[in-house]
Amino acid sequence: MAFLERLGNFIWNPWLLGLFLLAGLFFSVRTGFFQIFELRLWLKTTLGSLLRPRRRAGKGGLTQLQALSTALASTIGTGSIAGVATALFYGGPGAVFWMWVSAFLGMMTGCVEKILAVRYRERAPDGGWQGGPMCYMARGLHSRFLAGLFSVCCIAASLGGGSLVQSNSIATALEASLGWNRLAVGVATALLTGAVILGGVGRIGKVSERLVPCMALLFLAGGGTVLLHNAPALPGALARIFAGAFGSGPRAALGGGLGYGVAAAMRYGVARGVFTNEAGMGSSAMAHAAADVREPAEQGMWGIFEVFVATLVVCSVTALVILTTGVYDEGAALAAIQSGEIPARMLGAPLSAAAFSTVFGRFGGVFVSVCLLLFAFTSLLGWSYYGERGLAWFTGSRRARGLYRALFLVMLAAGSVGDLSAVWQLADIFNGLMALPNLCALLLLSPEALGLLRAWAEPMKKAPRPPERARGGGVRSCPDSGGRSRWPSRPSRPRRW
Repeated sequence: MAFLERLGNFIWNPWLLGLFLLAGLFFSVRTGFFQIFELRLWLKTTLGSLLRPRRRAGKGGLTQLQALSTALASTIGTGSIAGVATALFYGGPGAVFWMWVSAFLGMMTGCVEKILAVRYRERAPDGGWQGGPMCYMARGLHSRFLAGLFSVCCIAASLGGGSLVQSNSIATALEASLGWNRLAVGVATALLTGAVILGGVGRIGKVSERLVPCMALLFLAGGGTVLLHNAPALPGALARIFAGAFGSGPRAALGGGLGYGVAAAMRYGVARGVFTNEAGMGSSAMAHAAADVREPAEQGMWGIFEVFVATLVVCSVTALVILTTGVYDEGAALAAIQSGEIPARMLGAPLSAAAFSTVFGRFGGVFVSVCLLLFAFTSLLGWSYYGERGLAWFTGSRRARGLYRALFLVMLAAGSVGDLSAVWQLADIFNGLMALPNLCALLLLSPEALGLLRAWAEPMKKAPRPPERARGGGVRSCPDSGGRSRWPSRPSRPRRW
């Protein structure tokens, strides 16, 4: 455990944390903080489109709502409940502030990521679309090395953070609330997951489209009820968040220790923000690449919306519920960290369950368990697809898909009985290794992505019209994952933003 913690700190703190923040800040500044000043445009393109008649996806493709739901299926996972609680425990209330900062800047990182994913995607064997960072690295940067590195890291992340973390959190929650055997829960979850992923991305998209909105509304309704009940404590909770973010909060005199520091708050806040919205990691870009859409920049609006919902809405509710109910004590948490003996009830899903139980009584644990079941199940679906895409690109064929699916399900069952702290450390390590090549690619290809965004956004602001009818730069495919070397010439770069 100590080795994993040191390795995770080496990867994340401070240079990778800074790279995430600087990349998001760079995209935000270059676009004039598009996520703020063009709020009406991206909300109209996303939420507004849900009020218009839906287009059916082309053969083998996903509708934009299905693509978003598949991406949200992986982002609104157990990290939104257990991960936020763990970040609070290790980083203090200030971690929530840095999670917000990460999400705010990550909205534009996610936008650029989705633009490039659609720009360089390819036709799938079933007639739909497929793509992701490996495509824009291989064709946009002409670097098969970076594409291969990303693919390997993606496979590892899907088996670690995508499989182990989800099954561990749901098994722990069901054991705490209902007394169910953790291994039995893991096996049952593996069987249900296998029944869906065998149908490919089409079935994953359809299941996600139905489950994700329902589970998000269920959790927000429950969280809203708790916050309404504890409304007088909200100002105090917000004060603790801002004080802890800059190291000015109350100090705990534990053996001369100074309590939570700014570095810990930033490390766990940014890492948890990235884990819950995946902006900059490149994983959710693979789901958006499968959308049946003509304009790359239009899909970028869904990337902004995805980060907004996953972190600024869902994760904020979890954090405020924990802080306003009084179940989290900074002094006790620091003492446990210092001693090295951390009870399971003090972090992860059990801490979130205890917070909801202050209002819902014994049903609070059941409520969190049900939400975790839905969150984890949908997250498993999304991450299984990401791992398959990484493996298909790396091997150049789909022949190993069956072996990967079997390994994914075995890891899912095994993760249900693993150590929670070690599992979360593994998730952070894999996420960091996956993000590094992707962030480099996003920065190098930013002139092209920002040019596409500007070319699409300016006509939309002058003469608004339904996004699906907008005309503009077409989408070209990258070399297929089967190794048939079709290397089209690189498209000319649009004007800089």
